Amino acid sequence: MKLIIGLGNPGEKYEATRHNVGYDALNLFAETNQITFKYEPSYEGMIGTYLKDGKKAILLKPTTFMNLSGRSVFKVMNYFKIDITDILVISDDANLELGQLRLRLSGSDGGHNGLKDIIRILESDNFKRLRIGISKNDNMIDFVLKKFSKKEREVINISLNETVDLLNDFIEEVDFERIMTKFNSKKQ
Repeated sequence: MKLIIGLGNPGEKYEATRHNVGYDALNLFAETNQITFKYEPSYEGMIGTYLKDGKKAILLKPTTFMNLSGRSVFKVMNYFKIDITDILVISDDANLELGQLRLRLSGSDGGHNGLKDIIRILESDNFKRLRIGISKNDNMIDFVLKKFSKKEREVINISLNETVDLLNDFIEEVDFERIMTKFNSKKQ
C-alpha cells in the first residue's frame, strides 16, 4: 500500500494558492479516479482511498497547516502500517521554475517547512517526494500565499496533469528511478 500526501493549508483562504499545489495535485488525481475525500479528525486530515486492480493507496491532505504536517502523516502511516519507503509527499518548491516537476528518492527539506516537519516527526528523510515549481519572488511569505495568475495557472495545470500520470506509475509500482527519469527531464 502507498501513502500519497499533498501538502497545503486548509480553508478557502488558501485554495488555489502557490503553497497549495500539493492539495491541487491530489484533488485532480482524486477527481480523475472518482475518489472523494473525507475529513478524519483522528488523522488530522482529509483522506481518500484508491483501490484498483489489487493496488491500494491512501491519499492524505493534512489539515494541520503546512508547518505541522508531520503529525498527520505520522498518524496515517502508523495506523495503516505503511513503510516510509512507500510514501510520496507532494509540495511546492520556490527554487524550481514555474511548473517544473522534480522527484527525489529522499533528501533534505530544501527549506520547505512542511517537509521539515515531516522529517522531524518521522525522524527520517527516507521518503519519496515530488516538488512542483512555483518560481521565486523577493517576498516569499506573501508570494506563496497568493493565487496564480491566469497564465501561470495554465502552466501549473499542465504539471498537475503530468502528476496524475506520475501518481498512477507510483501506485502501479513502476521503478521509482524510471519515474524520476521520465518526469524530471520534462520542461513545462
